[in-house]
Amino acid sequence: MLAGMHGVPDHFDQAPDRAAFRRPSGWPGVELYRAHIVHHHFAPHLHDGYGLGVVEAGAERFRYRGREHLAAAGTVVLMQPGELHTGGPAAPGGWRYRMLYLDEATLRAQLGDAAPAAWVFEQAVHHEPARAQALAHALGRLWAATDAGEALSADAALADALAVLAPLSARPPSTAVGPRAARPFAAVVDALHADLPRDWRLAELAALAGLSPFHFQRAFQAAHGVSAHQWRMALRLAEAKRRLARGEPPAAVAAAVGLADQAHLTRRFAGMYGVTPARYQRQLRAA
Repeated sequence: MLAGMHGVPDHFDQAPDRAAFRRPSGWPGVELYRAHIVHHHFAPHLHDGYGLGVVEAGAERFRYRGREHLAAAGTVVLMQPGELHTGGPAAPGGWRYRMLYLDEATLRAQLGDAAPAAWVFEQAVHHEPARAQALAHALGRLWAATDAGEALSADAALADALAVLAPLSARPPSTAVGPRAARPFAAVVDALHADLPRDWRLAELAALAGLSPFHFQRAFQAAHGVSAHQWRMALRLAEAKRRLARGEPPAAVAAAVGLADQAHLTRRFAGMYGVTPARYQRQLRAA
């Protein structure tokens, strides 16, 4: 069994904060997450798939697509794949929530050939208590079925969760440019993603955008709400999460994504996802 790094706990610094992951058997593109966060503030991070969730109690404040959002109890939260976001408590008792992370291939398989290729959510938050309660119930069933190893029950719960969410999706006009294609500094983001271990210099990234380092630094920050360095770290940690889910050793993962060592990976991963790499792997194995 993997152990946490010496001196680095397998939990948040603050005792009330708790988080856990699950991955249903037979669905590699599905990941479940539930947490009760009172003190922790999540660093800017991203997920490969859609982030679809519900706030069950308390309130959260997060930054997504350049805007600050408030999600209180009874709110459904909807994020597109690959979008950088943060998260932190917005109430004295923090917030309790559940998330479903779902890749586009799995969504297409669930919706069938007659459905649109992907979902597009125009709003990140929907305060709809009845819908939120229905989603929380479906995600709770999915979690329980995953723990019990009941594949058919898990399939049914996933289908019910998607049925709750489907009315919130909207397709843009066929002439519209997709949100990822329209992303500012797409060439820079693509370059960072293509060579995660590389020790990029600011002047190199600025040249890709046709700007001076000074103007690039300010323009990138204004467009994304984070620096290019923070964006690179989010990409590195997303790749680390993929590799950890495949069972790769944390030390090897740290080297593969360009982090100094396993201790560096552990600190960064816990800051972005709420659990250490070792704990994340144990939680997936336990499922």
